[in-house]
Amino acid sequence: MRRLAWLLPVALLLAGCASGPTAPPVSDPPSRLQPSGELPPMKTFGAYKPAPVGRSNGQLAADFMELSFQMESGRALTRFTRFEGPVRVAVFGDAPLTLGPDLARLLDRLQREAGLDIARAGQNEAAQIVVEALPRREIQRYVPQAACFVVPNVAGWNEFLRNRRSSTVDWTRLQTRTRASVFVPNDVSPQEVRDCLHEEIAQALGPLNDLYRLENSVFNDDNFHPVLTSFDMLMLRVTYAPELRSGMLPAQVAEKLPRILNRLNPGGRPAGRAQPNVPRRDWINAVEAALGPGTSPRKREETAVEAVRIARDAQFPDVRSAFSYYVLGRLALGSDPELSLASFLQAGGLYGAAEGTEVQQAHVTMQIVAFALINGQANTALRLANSALPAVQRSENAALLATLLMMKAEALDLLGRASEAEAVRLDSLGWARYGIGSDARVRARLAEIAALPPPVRAPEETTDRGS
Repeated sequence: MRRLAWLLPVALLLAGCASGPTAPPVSDPPSRLQPSGELPPMKTFGAYKPAPVGRSNGQLAADFMELSFQMESGRALTRFTRFEGPVRVAVFGDAPLTLGPDLARLLDRLQREAGLDIARAGQNEAAQIVVEALPRREIQRYVPQAACFVVPNVAGWNEFLRNRRSSTVDWTRLQTRTRASVFVPNDVSPQEVRDCLHEEIAQALGPLNDLYRLENSVFNDDNFHPVLTSFDMLMLRVTYAPELRSGMLPAQVAEKLPRILNRLNPGGRPAGRAQPNVPRRDWINAVEAALGPGTSPRKREETAVEAVRIARDAQFPDVRSAFSYYVLGRLALGSDPELSLASFLQAGGLYGAAEGTEVQQAHVTMQIVAFALINGQANTALRLANSALPAVQRSENAALLATLLMMKAEALDLLGRASEAEAVRLDSLGWARYGIGSDARVRARLAEIAALPPPVRAPEETTDRGS
């Protein structure tokens, strides 16, 4: 129901890597990394290319039931709800310039891929979903850990404030959905706004739960997937199947799902068996404590170690064990680089053994590339960066794409391939303007990455030129 703000920005992770003894000071990067004048134009993504869902219909039915009849808090939803009729979307507040085009692209995908009757509200047309843009600090004044969030039964921020402590905005009381408001920040990078639109509008329309076990969905608080995936679109298509209606009980929905999924996802036959669900609220509590605010770095790292221990004990049959190691790797960056690298390598191995985790592997790879640059291992850094770039491009994560390209440029510089490095670095800047934000933040990211390699840049002896 809300996109969490507790995942550390990439910049902080890189700063943690750069604190090692071999890294030059961030305040003194090479001057060639500080572009003068205006940065190149912002880059944006083209048409989204849906990928196969890759799950049996039996598993999809289990996923749908858990997503649709439980809240993130663990509270049960006793009745199925959705909008009954066309959905129109209005935008309120001081919206950034990129919000309109990104919203149009999202609505187009919802029409084509999920089959929804959804569009921007016309003049004098009632809106079922209101998107209101306001400063981040105002959002977090009332919902401190949220980057953005969605609530039912209100039309805008002022109505939310009047009703925020009442049952009006309680999803568990709904019999059907008639109105919802999505609140997004207007003073963050374009990508952050877009990511909020995808997750919160999707939850306004359909599933209200987030599941850490899903490797291919935005309905997962790991925040690896920034835009709606083919899995998510199928979940929304099922939500609005004509066989279902608001007010149905869980057993009634479950009875309808096999026929619905066989029609909508014929590639998911035979039904297959769902993975056993291994719910561990203690693991969720440990992960959220490790990544949440208000805790000392040492305590957060200790809690991350506890999450790894719980995952080992539970023997999760999904990606939660890998995410546990990923969290520990990030939190140990500044205090124990050896533990951090070992954790990232363990996470990478676990993700690599699971299907459909190319995006997660790319996030892990970015961290390992940083370690390779710190140690002057240019060929390793170049090879790993190149391996991760296709998945990052497909997932439309401009922030990660820009960061990996900047790292690739550093590796090329270490190898003495300066002209190639400059071309790659220039390419990164357009993506950075979308994914990272302001010119100042883009230049800061360049400086952080420039601080990773050793001060002495001698080309490695190698016959492996890479690309």
